[in-house]
Amino acid sequence: MSATHATIDLDDVEGLLAADREGLLRAASMAGAQMRATAAALAEGVLEPLRSDQPPRTVVWVASRGAAEAAGAMLAAALGGSTAAPMVVASEVPPWIGALDVMVVAGDDPADPVLVSAAASGIRRGARVVIVAPDEGPMRDVAAGRAVVLAPRLLVSDEFALVRYLAAGLAVLDVVDPGMSVDLDSLADALDAEAMRNSAGRELFTNPAKSLAERMSGREVVLAGGNAASVALARHAGAILLRVAQQPAAAVGLADVLVGLRRGLASNPTDYESSIFHDDEIDGPLPARVRTVVFATDEERPAIVATLSGYEDVDVVSADDVPDVVTPRPSGRPEQQLAMLAVRLEMTAAYLRLVRG
Repeated sequence: MSATHATIDLDDVEGLLAADREGLLRAASMAGAQMRATAAALAEGVLEPLRSDQPPRTVVWVASRGAAEAAGAMLAAALGGSTAAPMVVASEVPPWIGALDVMVVAGDDPADPVLVSAAASGIRRGARVVIVAPDEGPMRDVAAGRAVVLAPRLLVSDEFALVRYLAAGLAVLDVVDPGMSVDLDSLADALDAEAMRNSAGRELFTNPAKSLAERMSGREVVLAGGNAASVALARHAGAILLRVAQQPAAAVGLADVLVGLRRGLASNPTDYESSIFHDDEIDGPLPARVRTVVFATDEERPAIVATLSGYEDVDVVSADDVPDVVTPRPSGRPEQQLAMLAVRLEMTAAYLRLVRG
């Protein structure tokens, strides 16, 4: 695929805002508001019917696609080892679901037959069921009076709804797991701060999302994660880059990246001397160089940086990887770091789209 060259400079604030006719930057910066809306629902007692003296046998997250599926995978990978009940991610209702289980049915389509059927089955078998979907259509008929409904309070397209699903999962765990406590309001503040760091008015050298967009522009992109949670984040980021920026990207694990790098993934296909005299009409277009972005938790970052040392065009990105912060500060628990990186990547995709005008 030939590279699409930028027509708007990343530091041209007026040009970026004028090009943003779809409100992409605004949608990507609403993560904190989505988290805060879920915090309000939790404070209002919407999830109280889920509460019990005993932790559930399992927490089952049913989602079939998109941001809802990605959020379930990220939560299960990041928190599954520390929760009182195992967290299971499934694309349809498991046959063993029963009264001892909590089931979260998540998605953006209240008429999705798979999700509607899953909700109906969970209710019929006596599970505590949470519907994280619009309270409309067939889903509303199934859930009425028989399930907890955590409907979206803010309208955001599914590309930018990952944080809403993460917030819903954290809120559910806060209620059903006696050992789990989350502060969604503090998380919302951290996401607001991340969005502010990446806002259009911030210059490229102090703006993590603009910096990533600049490094990805005109390149083939590989996204990777250092653990299961960040691999799920990489897959979500790949979907967002494709859907929002029309930028294809491979999403893989760190082991795949290492094999590719050892086999020459980051090697320049032409040396400097030959590229000076290169003529597209005679020699054909030069192959696009590959930019590899590896997502890491703050704790993993030093080891991953050391592992990838010596390779060109490889960036290790973590939540505290902020250009204008001289001494990085810890960015909180794994779920906070994942959410912050998701906001950064969603804004990166928006910038990649906008610079083309």
